[in-house]
Amino acid sequence: MKRRILLVDDDVAVLLTFKAVLEISGFDVDTAASAREGKSRIRSHEYHMIISDMRMENEIAGREVIQAARTAPYHPAVALLTAFPEDDMGWDGAGPDKILVKATHTRVLLQHIEKLFHSHAAKLSRLAAQAAGTPAAKNAAPRNGKITSIAASSEKSRSNSRKTISNGTGSSASAKKSPVPAPEKRAAASKTKISPA
Repeated sequence: MKRRILLVDDDVAVLLTFKAVLEISGFDVDTAASAREGKSRIRSHEYHMIISDMRMENEIAGREVIQAARTAPYHPAVALLTAFPEDDMGWDGAGPDKILVKATHTRVLLQHIEKLFHSHAAKLSRLAAQAAGTPAAKNAAPRNGKITSIAASSEKSRSNSRKTISNGTGSSASAKKSPVPAPEKRAAASKTKISPA
């Protein structure tokens, strides 16, 4: 399944060029030419990533798009595409996951997008592990919509391996203790000598 991206920018040339680059790279891309249209699409569709320009209808229109993306129930990755990057834009923890600079070469932009997809997937896995109450969230990974603890799985396999031993034919047999001769019998056996006939 293709990863879906919503691209929001009021500059039609940027919108169409970047859309073409993303589609050639294998993404399914929707576009919006305003913050209002972008917010509407976020509410009516599901996306893996939202990429928005900052300055559209007004200086902070992109902030509205990013806030809408942050409150979307499907938790997309969020990137800000801007020609005017600033270190501190006063996001208070609700800003974009990544700031992409418009003047950057398209190959570099695509690399940043791929890295963002990977880091966002890891973030969602950690959040899902925490929501499930797994004590060691770093040892948890999603599998078929469920969180499976790697530590618990390895402990279970160690427990099973203690219960069974291999009988040399590829199958398993229950482990049994072999009788150990008493110390007196071992000592007697070691003193017995066989004399030549």
